[in-house]
Amino acid sequence: MGHFDGKVAIVTGAGRGIGRAEALLLASEGAAVVVNDLGGETTGEGADSRPAQQVVDEISAAGGRAAASYDDISSWDGGQALIAQAVDTFGGLDVLVNNAGILRDKMSFNMDEAEWDAVINVHLKGHFVTSRFAASYWRQRSKEAGAPVGATIVNTSSESGLYGNAGQVNYAAAKAGIASMTIVMARELERIGVRVNAIAPVARTRLTEGLAGDLMAPKEGDFDRFAPENPAAMAIWLASPLSDGITGQVFKVGGGQAQLLRGWRPVTEATASDVWTLASVGAARGALVDGHDVGVPPFMPPVEG
Repeated sequence: MGHFDGKVAIVTGAGRGIGRAEALLLASEGAAVVVNDLGGETTGEGADSRPAQQVVDEISAAGGRAAASYDDISSWDGGQALIAQAVDTFGGLDVLVNNAGILRDKMSFNMDEAEWDAVINVHLKGHFVTSRFAASYWRQRSKEAGAPVGATIVNTSSESGLYGNAGQVNYAAAKAGIASMTIVMARELERIGVRVNAIAPVARTRLTEGLAGDLMAPKEGDFDRFAPENPAAMAIWLASPLSDGITGQVFKVGGGQAQLLRGWRPVTEATASDVWTLASVGAARGALVDGHDVGVPPFMPPVEG
C-alpha cells in the first residue's frame, strides 16, 4: 500500500531534476501523476516534449499511471488546462506540486524588461495560476460533498528569495512572493481541507549547476548531499497524510539537513505618543538600531540551534 493509492497528482517542471524526482516518488507511492514540462532551456526559451514523456515512460514501465502535459503554466489558459487534464484523465486531483522554474540572472542595473517578466511569470505567476484553478476545483468539490477535500499544495521557494542573492533580483522577488503566497493560500484554503506548504531546496539541478559548478558534485565515499531526491522526499512528505496538521510553512531542505524557516519578525521596537517626525524618528534610533548590525546582511545567515 502506498501513501497515495487512489490519488491524483500534478507536478510542474517534472521533466528533470527535483520535479522528476517528485513525480517518480509520487508514482511509486501509488499516485497517478500528470507530468508537466515544456522542456525548454533553463532561460525559458524553446520546447521539447521528450523530458516529460521520458518520465511518463519511466512511471509506466514501473507499473504506474502517468500522463504528459506540455501546458504553459505561466498562462491563465495553460494553468486551467493542466488542472482540467488531471480531472479528465484520472478522475480528480488531490496533490499539486509547483516546481517549474527558469533563470535569467542579471544585476538589477543591467536587467531588461523581458528578463524580469519571464522569471516572474514562470515562477510567481506559474505557481499562482495552477494553485488558483486547483483551489477553485477543490472549493467546488468541498461544496458538493459538504466536507473538507483533504488535498495539498507544495510550492517551491528558494534561499535566494528568503535571504537575498545578488544578481538574482527577479528570481529572488518571485521566490519571496511564493513563500508569502504559501502562507496566504494556507489561510484561505484551510476551511475546505487544503494544506499549503513550501520547500526551499538545496540540490543539483540544471539551474544550480551553472552557478555552483563542481561544488555540488558527489564526494567520493559520501552520500550524494545534492541529489534532487533529497528535497523531493520532503516535498512529497508534505503532500502526504504523514504531515497532517502542517500548513502555511516553509522548509529548507537538502541532503543531511532540513530546517523550518520563519519570516519577518520584530527585532527591536521604539514607541511614540505623537505623529512621527524626522526628529522623533532620529531620537528613536538608539532603540531601533544601535547595537545591531544594520548593514547589508549576508546571503547565508548563521544556522541557529
